[in-house]
Amino acid sequence: MIAVLLKWIVPWEFSWVFLASFLGACVLYWRGCRALQVSIGRRIAFWTGMALVYLCLHTYFDFYAEHEFFMHRIQQLLLHHLAPLVIMASYPGSVLRAGLPFSWRVHVFKPARRSWLWRLISAVLLNPAVATILFVVFILVWLIPAMQTMAMLDWRVYRFMNWSMVISGFVYWWLVLDHRPRPPGRMIPGLRVLSPGITMTPQILAGAIITFSKADLYPIFEICGRAFQFNVFTGQLIGGIIIWVPAATIETVGGLLAMRQWLRLSRTGRIRRQLRRTQPVTKAVTVGGQG
Repeated sequence: MIAVLLKWIVPWEFSWVFLASFLGACVLYWRGCRALQVSIGRRIAFWTGMALVYLCLHTYFDFYAEHEFFMHRIQQLLLHHLAPLVIMASYPGSVLRAGLPFSWRVHVFKPARRSWLWRLISAVLLNPAVATILFVVFILVWLIPAMQTMAMLDWRVYRFMNWSMVISGFVYWWLVLDHRPRPPGRMIPGLRVLSPGITMTPQILAGAIITFSKADLYPIFEICGRAFQFNVFTGQLIGGIIIWVPAATIETVGGLLAMRQWLRLSRTGRIRRQLRRTQPVTKAVTVGGQG
């Protein structure tokens, strides 16, 4: 029993970069929870999401993801959809910031946020249109058979693929689940609700194409050696269904969470108050233009 457990815990491919990033986020969140009042639900959501990320990237699960197409699709589903959604639903930003030592917040964090480099990166990556497009692109591009083959043959491309899925997932779900009105939020509350419906459409189409394909689209898994004695087309069919149904379900949940925030903003009057503040400015500009 212990041997089986150790087999799963020991990473298939060890990464110092991932381990340092993962432990750093865990320490910051733990420190932040000591400084702030964080509900049990938010804590469970954060640690569940972090556990999913670690399971996918730094355990023996990664071996199966490299040797079976449908296991690979489960890995990407967790990295790109479920884990980022669960973590962002815990709203960890303020907790992680509170976990930073005070001197770091004053002398490192604030100056970094005011720097031109951060403003440039945030203006591009946190732009709703760019984030939405990248969210979809990083799903579809790695489904191209040639790109999938390249990722499986080169460990650097494989790691870039996984990191691109994780980061684009975090950025997208952060924008969609933002609990603030716009501004300071970057996406209009109504668009946050509609966005998952838009992004799931090309995924459903891609999943349907793979599901009903009569050709072996990913022979690289045969070359690498399959982990299970699955029929090639059965594994491909399961992988296509994973892209099709569970991914769309998770995005539907994300849209419902965004709707919940939209209704909360409307109920508390934060959207109406914002409109009242902008209307006098608009009128003043109009009057000035007429004069």
